[in-house]
Amino acid sequence: MILVVEGISASGKTTWCNQHGDGHVVPEHGRFTSVPDRIKDPAAAAAFWAERNVDRWQAARAMEQQAGWAVCDSDPLKLHYIWTLWQIGEASERDWLSELQATRDTIAQGRIGFADRYLVVSIAPELARERAKADTTRRRSNFELHVRLQQALLSWYSALEKVLPGRVHIGLPAQMPVMEPFDRRFALAAFDRMIVSLPTPRLCI
Repeated sequence: MILVVEGISASGKTTWCNQHGDGHVVPEHGRFTSVPDRIKDPAAAAAFWAERNVDRWQAARAMEQQAGWAVCDSDPLKLHYIWTLWQIGEASERDWLSELQATRDTIAQGRIGFADRYLVVSIAPELARERAKADTTRRRSNFELHVRLQQALLSWYSALEKVLPGRVHIGLPAQMPVMEPFDRRFALAAFDRMIVSLPTPRLCI
């Protein structure tokens, strides 16, 4: 089974994963070099990020096959990032559509899919700022941008819950939740319904 923990920077997701993951955590991406420029070559950038997401999903699957379960610190199917950027006017519709197509292709190929359960953090922006300021062990680049993304992020997972009921829980429980495997891990039709149901850009959230 695969559990995803998602939320903005300083929301507590990494701390929760480290406390409850028991050595079964798939960490977030590190920094990459030679990333294609989204403005100059949106198709290449979209393909690059789609493949990096597949890498994390495959790492989660490998851990799941070995140990029976895995905890992902942020969603391997991270298409929500470009969509939330588009929502607040920090990415273009072309950027969104390019990554949407690249990601949809990987789902259709069975190379990435939906997790069995999602824990999504909603945190007051001021609390997140306090935590970020107090934590001197991590660099949090673009922190204020991530704060602006939170409402759109919650909208994304609300749409996911509507098409795949029972998978999304808002908040971080005190203990690892009891999980049951879901079918339809590579439910392309559900993915398409979710995308259609998403709100249009509201800008400047």
